[in-house]
Amino acid sequence: MGKVIAATAYSAGRKVADISIAESGEWANRPGHFVWIGIEAPSEHELRALQKQFGLHELALEDALNAHQRPKVEVYGDTSFLVLRTAFLIDGHIALGETEIFVGKGYVISVRHGASASYTRVRQCAEATPKQLSHGEDYVVYAIVDFIVDNYLIVVEKLAAEVEALEDHVLEPLDETRVARIYELRRELQKLHLVAAPAVEVCRRLEHADIPGIDADFRPYFRDIGDHVNRALEQINSLREMLGFAFEAGLLLESSRQGAIGRRLTGWAAILAVPTAIAGIYGMNFKNMPELEWQYGYFAALGVIFSTCFYLFYRFRKAGWI
Repeated sequence: MGKVIAATAYSAGRKVADISIAESGEWANRPGHFVWIGIEAPSEHELRALQKQFGLHELALEDALNAHQRPKVEVYGDTSFLVLRTAFLIDGHIALGETEIFVGKGYVISVRHGASASYTRVRQCAEATPKQLSHGEDYVVYAIVDFIVDNYLIVVEKLAAEVEALEDHVLEPLDETRVARIYELRRELQKLHLVAAPAVEVCRRLEHADIPGIDADFRPYFRDIGDHVNRALEQINSLREMLGFAFEAGLLLESSRQGAIGRRLTGWAAILAVPTAIAGIYGMNFKNMPELEWQYGYFAALGVIFSTCFYLFYRFRKAGWI
């Protein structure tokens, strides 16, 4: 079962009464009044009750019931139907939801599915500004859409703080935890981009198209929301580039460190190869080896070993290998 968050009648920008779904149609038909109904995860029975009161189209009703729709604006007779995806940050991960809005003469119905900040604050802010709320249905739609888009920016800002923290440690060796988090953040930002990008088209239609429930004088307000969406998209793209740079820089630094370690190991291996080779030659136990009979042969061999090793050490140190 769904949950009716609020059902309220307004007149001249002020709250008149809390109402029930059964009487909402009557209040909506009163001159100078409109109703604002907020409902979360409604059942089919609850949506049918709203359909009976306001004559909602069957296709829009089906979309509101099933959710998982692409952001869009559709017009069914005298009713406009909006769909927007919502984003909410939970434990560093983006949870997605969806909001459908029915708007027509005398009513606004918001249907919320999945993760989203509560719209109670939107209602409280609207009721605190009667002059704005007196515009009626179009202001309510504007307030809801603006709240959804502002939450995109809130999510982006929180992710930006974590991305900047990761970038501060870009010169440190990459570990498995940091690599995994960089990948997760890029995936979360891609998810948010797919949610926010279609909202630009929704705002464009609300600004330019003849939409029932949206007065021509109020359309420019949606241009401001579109600017907010574009700003969120720019920040998302910037953060994705920062993460890509941080990951590539980390890989380059790691490759450089591994190369330095490889050169160091190669240098010491070359030095150790000298005594190994000489000892291997004189350890073959052949009788006809002139140096075996020479009384200074042992000391000469040690001298060759030490001098060669010292020379190699000097050259490798000078070259920065060891």
